[in-house]
Amino acid sequence: MNEINDIKINTKWIVSKRGKKNLVDPQKPYAWLIEKERTSSGNIEDIGIIFLTNKECPFHCLMCDLWKNTTDKSVPIGAIPNQIKWALAKIPKVKHLKLYNSGSFFDKKAIPEEDYEKIASLLSNFETVIVESHPKFINKRCLHFNDLLDAKLEVAIGLETVHPEVIKKLNKQMTLDDFKNSVAFLSKNNIKSRAFILLRPPFLSENEGVYWAKKSIDFAFETGIESCTIIPIRAGNGAMDFLQKKGDFSVPTIQSLENVLEYGVNQNKGNVFADVWDLQLFSNCDTCLNERIERITNININQRVIEKVTCSCSN
Repeated sequence: MNEINDIKINTKWIVSKRGKKNLVDPQKPYAWLIEKERTSSGNIEDIGIIFLTNKECPFHCLMCDLWKNTTDKSVPIGAIPNQIKWALAKIPKVKHLKLYNSGSFFDKKAIPEEDYEKIASLLSNFETVIVESHPKFINKRCLHFNDLLDAKLEVAIGLETVHPEVIKKLNKQMTLDDFKNSVAFLSKNNIKSRAFILLRPPFLSENEGVYWAKKSIDFAFETGIESCTIIPIRAGNGAMDFLQKKGDFSVPTIQSLENVLEYGVNQNKGNVFADVWDLQLFSNCDTCLNERIERITNININQRVIEKVTCSCSN
């Protein structure tokens, strides 16, 4: 890997490397799905996920590709409740729901505060509602929405990495103290939190990526996080493709993802999950890929490390 200071990474540079956005409808979510997850109570349950269509996140993080399904302007008041209502009419009945909006739920330019009451009313039959937010938007608006909800609120926050130099290069515009203070604020107000952690962000070798992902898991649980999700970094957003060609980034291996997942689960400090989206991107071996995906999925659901997959590609 090249020296971290080789490139001056900022919003202008990141945006300049992008392609075009996808066409989205502000009155409909751009996707929804159902996944199984082990809840904090230890039960394995179905969780609905609605991917809300709204204004692009203002932070323009280096590794993010969620901007592809966002609008350039704020959606009108009433659009987000309409999206949720539309999705709930299609989703099978579940007790837990994730509302992911490609940014921060508490960014008033993304989710109008005027819609909070209507949104909360639509979610009255759920036990748990999970939203995502940048630490800079975790404030009184968060408490306002929580007060309106019958469900238990949980907030997912992107910690990304505790590497002191790499976190600056991600254009996250967040310090570790920002993260720690946000978790403390949520905890003080009886709101649970979870963390997103990156596996092998740019400027790190494979071994360094594994090491810093584990350090990030440790830090997250020390701050009071309830659970962590490990996200292996991929290309595809323009900026990451540029860094990949330059030699400043390579996708992690699926074996590294297993390694970090095993570490996190063995700490027994809270649930640790591996993101299973497009796992074929991280494997060079068709022989064991399906077995590894099955193993990772099993560990995610049961939070117990099981026997390793044996394959010549690991030798």
